[in-house]
Amino acid sequence: MWKSPRSPEDSAARSYAELQRRAVQHLAPVLPMLQHLGEVFADAGHEIALVGGPVRDAFLARTSADIDLTTSASPEETEALLKPWASATWDVGRAFGTIGARRDGLQVEITTYRSDVYDRQSRKPVVSFGDSLEDDLLRRDFSVNAMALRLPTLEFVDPHGGLAALADRTLMTPAAPSESFGDDPLRMMRAARFAAQLGFTVDPRVREAMREMAGSIEIISAERVRDELVKLMLSAAPRAGLTLLVETGLASYVLPELPALQLEVDEHNPHKDVYEHSLTVLEQAMALEGERSVPGLESPATVPGPDLVLRLAALLHDVGKPATRAFEPGGGVSFHHHEVVGAKLVRKRMRALRFDKATTADVARLTELHLRFHGYGGGEWTDSAVRRYVTDAGPMLSRLHLLTRSDCTTRNRRKAAALARTYDDLEVRIAALQEQEELAAVRPELDGNQIAGTLGITPGPVLGRAYKHLLAFRLDAGPVGEDAAREELQRWWGEQPEAGQG
Repeated sequence: MWKSPRSPEDSAARSYAELQRRAVQHLAPVLPMLQHLGEVFADAGHEIALVGGPVRDAFLARTSADIDLTTSASPEETEALLKPWASATWDVGRAFGTIGARRDGLQVEITTYRSDVYDRQSRKPVVSFGDSLEDDLLRRDFSVNAMALRLPTLEFVDPHGGLAALADRTLMTPAAPSESFGDDPLRMMRAARFAAQLGFTVDPRVREAMREMAGSIEIISAERVRDELVKLMLSAAPRAGLTLLVETGLASYVLPELPALQLEVDEHNPHKDVYEHSLTVLEQAMALEGERSVPGLESPATVPGPDLVLRLAALLHDVGKPATRAFEPGGGVSFHHHEVVGAKLVRKRMRALRFDKATTADVARLTELHLRFHGYGGGEWTDSAVRRYVTDAGPMLSRLHLLTRSDCTTRNRRKAAALARTYDDLEVRIAALQEQEELAAVRPELDGNQIAGTLGITPGPVLGRAYKHLLAFRLDAGPVGEDAAREELQRWWGEQPEAGQG
C-alpha cells in the first residue's frame, strides 16, 4: 500500500516501517472518506493527493488541524466535483486555486497544483498553476512538508527525502535553501517555528542561507511575520525557535530588542546574561501556566496555557535595559526605570508587528509592572499598597503573579525559596482583601453624579480630578462609607482654586 521511493536497510528500514505504521494508524479514521473523494476525482480523470502538514503529522502521530489536498483539477472543476460529494463548499481563495468543502464532519481544502514563486519586489506570491504533483511538491517550504499520498491508491510520494528528514528530525528545503527562501522569505520564519513546534534540527545549509538572506524578511508584510511569531511563541518549545532567529540574524529585523539583550547584564546578578535570563523567564512562565498551588490558598488564580500575553511579557520584560544601562562607582551596573522604558519599547515593537491594541496594551502593562513586587520586601506593604498593586494590575493580575514569580532565575536555592515564600504571602493577602473588599471592582464610594451634586459642578475636567482623588482615597483608606467619602471630598474641594466657582 505505502511505497517509499527509497529502500534503506537495517535500522533505517525499521525506522521507516515504524513511521509508516504510525501514519496508517493515525489516518485510519479519515482514510475511507479520503479514498472515496479520490475515486470521485479519478473517475473524472483528475489526480488528487493528501499533501503537506497532514502527511507529515500522520508520520509523527500528531493531529493535524487541516486536511490539505492538491489536485490537477482547476478550481472550477474542483468545485463542480465537490458539489455532489460535500454537504457544503466555499471559496477559500479561488485566485490561489483553493476550494473548501465539508462532509460528515470532515473539512478539507483542495488546491490546484501550483508552481508559484514570490515576487521579490513585492509582498505577494505570483500564482501560476502547475501540471504535476512532483512540481507542486518542489515548491513546498521543507522536505518534511513535501510528501504526498495519492488518492485513492494510497501511493506514498516522496521525491525530496521527506521521510528520511522526518526520521532524522531535520529541516531541509526541497530546492536549494537560497532558492526556496528567495521565493518566499517568510519560510525562514517558518524554519524557526518548526524548530519550536516539532523539535527539529535545522540543516546547516538552511541555517547558512537564513544567515545570508536574513535581510530579505523586510519585504514580507508585518502581519505575516507576526502570525509566524505568534505560532512560534505558542509552541511547546519557543526557546529553540527564538534562539535560531537570533543566531541567524533574523531577530535583528523582526524583533531587534531580543538580540540587543545579549550585550547587557542583570543589576542583581552581574554574571548573568539578560538575553539568557529572558529566555529562562519565558520557560518558567510557561511551566506555571494552568493549575498551580500556593500554600494558604485553596484556589490560586490560574492562567490557562498557552497564553500569548504572558509569554510575550516574559520574553520582553527586560527590553528597556539596553537604553537605561548606567555604570556605577565601584564597577556596578544599573538599569533604573527600565520597566517604564521597556513598556514604551514593547508598544512600539508590537505596533510595528501589527498586534491588536488589547494584546499590545496588556503586554506593555505587564512589562511596566514587573518590578513592582520587589518593593514588597519582607511583607511590609500596607493594605493600601496591596490595594494599589491589585488595582494597577487590573485584569492582568493573574498574569502578573506568574511573570513576577518567573522573573526569579537565581541559582541560589535559599534566595529563590525566600522570594517564593514572600510572593506566596502577597497572594494570600491579596486574596483576603479581595474577599473583604471586592478589590477587582474598587470604585470611589461616591459616583460621578454624587460628586457633581456634592460640589455643585458640571461634568468636565474638574469632576474627573475629583473622581481620581476619591479613588486614591478609597485605595488608601479602604471602605469607609459614603459620609466619610463626602467629607474627604469637601476637604479636598476646599483646597482647589475652582472652589466657589461652580
